[in-house]
Amino acid sequence: MTPPGLPNAMERPHFIGIGGAGMSGIAKILAQRGAQVAGSDAKDSDTARALRAHGATVHIGHAAGHLADDATCVVVSSAIRADNPELARAAELGVPVVHRSDALAGLMDGLRPIAVAGTHGKTTTTSMLAVSLSALGLDPSYAIGGDLDAPGSNAHHGGGDIFVAEADESDRSFHKYTPQVAIILNAELDHHANYASMDEIYESFETFVGKIVPGGTLVVAHGQAGAAEIAGRVRATEGLNVVTYGEEEGADVRITKITPRGLTSEVTVVIDGRMLTFTVSVPGRHYAHNAVAALAAGVALGIPAHNLASALGKYTGVKRRLQLKGEAAGVQVIDSYAHHPTEMTADLEAIRGAAGDSRILVVFQPHLFSRTQELGKEMGQALALADSAVVLDIYPAREDPIPGITSEIIIAAARTAGADVTAEHDKAAVADVIAGMAKPGDLVLTMGAGDVTDLGPAILARLTD
Repeated sequence: MTPPGLPNAMERPHFIGIGGAGMSGIAKILAQRGAQVAGSDAKDSDTARALRAHGATVHIGHAAGHLADDATCVVVSSAIRADNPELARAAELGVPVVHRSDALAGLMDGLRPIAVAGTHGKTTTTSMLAVSLSALGLDPSYAIGGDLDAPGSNAHHGGGDIFVAEADESDRSFHKYTPQVAIILNAELDHHANYASMDEIYESFETFVGKIVPGGTLVVAHGQAGAAEIAGRVRATEGLNVVTYGEEEGADVRITKITPRGLTSEVTVVIDGRMLTFTVSVPGRHYAHNAVAALAAGVALGIPAHNLASALGKYTGVKRRLQLKGEAAGVQVIDSYAHHPTEMTADLEAIRGAAGDSRILVVFQPHLFSRTQELGKEMGQALALADSAVVLDIYPAREDPIPGITSEIIIAAARTAGADVTAEHDKAAVADVIAGMAKPGDLVLTMGAGDVTDLGPAILARLTD
């Protein structure tokens, strides 16, 4: 196979927000392919330092002068505001502006892409494929929305012909990809700034499915209502193979048993008439389903099922997906990226299944005002699965405040559902609050898509005092 080259105008790209999960992966692959990569980010990070180790120039802060005069393009995500000074400088110089999704699509040209889509589970499923295909010696390229085991491990330029990519529906950017195999794990109403209804979500996913190359395969969850709706809408598409998976009767890849074993699970499936049992090294039913989706996708590319099932056992997790941060004073601290009620419920149920009689204490940071406005009550109901919860102020990310939308919406709903909830407006005080609550044997879960992840080490340090 001829190694893929650089996409058009990617010889000297400049990334605005280069430290972001999606942006940094593309930057890393381009650097590995020989591009002179540069970019900027709001603050320094382990990810930025990892990119520098690959030869990238990473500026801290945003300033017009950071954009080199000879840059061949500027790469942006949907989170970059129109008044960014580097974006304004690109307009002055006439430098083309490329969306992150177009850059990623260019990296897939000439390869066999697997695109992983869904409201939840994309990062985990993409990671499972990347790890298992690598374990089989296939050396795939991949771009993931989270680090596997070290800063900068979210992407790789491989020598094989498979490219595994997380396909983001939030801004419809997954319409840019033309995969040979696509996975739809689930479809629920989210990203309220971009989608007003489930019909809009369904239409967007239908467009994504329409980009699968002729003769390609859609792997889709059989038992999840949104995914099943999409499958029904596209099943008659000419030249499209549809493979369903799940625990329900009628699934093409049938999960017959999921056996919890502490922080792992043993999964039994029937695929192509054969029974296979393999280990998933993270707890919870939803992670077992992710692994089976990965198995079905790999088989659709011609990889023997028994080989891939065995290799899936090599996956040991991705940062922020029920990641054990450490233990102190008999208390385990685990980090969760869950920020949508469905994700929160799934992770709390998984931890509850692994915890036995131990108490579960949650530190939850809501993510986005718009999400809290639409789903705050459901977030509160999910927190009732914990023994106690501390709820922080909303992490705004890219959004401006919405009048009247605060964490109190979540707290009130949680208390109505019977939860023991404490409001904490000072993030720096959380370690002391948890240290006052936690007892030996407890599990502490830091949960949310914002900077709540930073609290794990602080809680562990306070527990050892």
